[in-house]
Amino acid sequence: MIEVKIDSVRISLMSPHRIVVLKDVDSERYLPIWIGPCEADAITVKLRNVEVSRPLTHDLLQSVIRTLGGRVSHILVNDLRNDVFYARIVVDLNGRRLEIDSRPSDAIALAVRVGVPIFVSEEVMARAAIVPEEEVGAETSSDVDAEDLGPFKDFLENLDLDGLGED
Repeated sequence: MIEVKIDSVRISLMSPHRIVVLKDVDSERYLPIWIGPCEADAITVKLRNVEVSRPLTHDLLQSVIRTLGGRVSHILVNDLRNDVFYARIVVDLNGRRLEIDSRPSDAIALAVRVGVPIFVSEEVMARAAIVPEEEVGAETSSDVDAEDLGPFKDFLENLDLDGLGED
């Protein structure tokens, strides 16, 4: 298991979804997971210590676990199937260890409330984590290959700039 922390919660400009970015605490690996806007709000509300007038769903889950005598041990993002992440909420209850199936977003929202570590399985990190490339300096337009432009190449080659800047 690889311990991670929440690096950020980001907004996708292409869809109504959000992305929670988990960072490996021991390396520069990042795991982006698409989540819904409600779960993103639930995570950021707690991370920013925003007071809410009534308990949110994840606050309720925390209260239920505690009332039943349980204690959340940790969260584990344990699988990735068909581009869908799976997680487990690991709860200690009356001397037993229970693993409760969960969406990663809900498990993470609970983890920030109860202050427990978040882990990702080695297999999931190996399959889905990204490592940012090292910065090699700022590129100028002359450094960009036409091949790197991909779908924009035809657009740029056919761009009519005659009369640009004239009133």
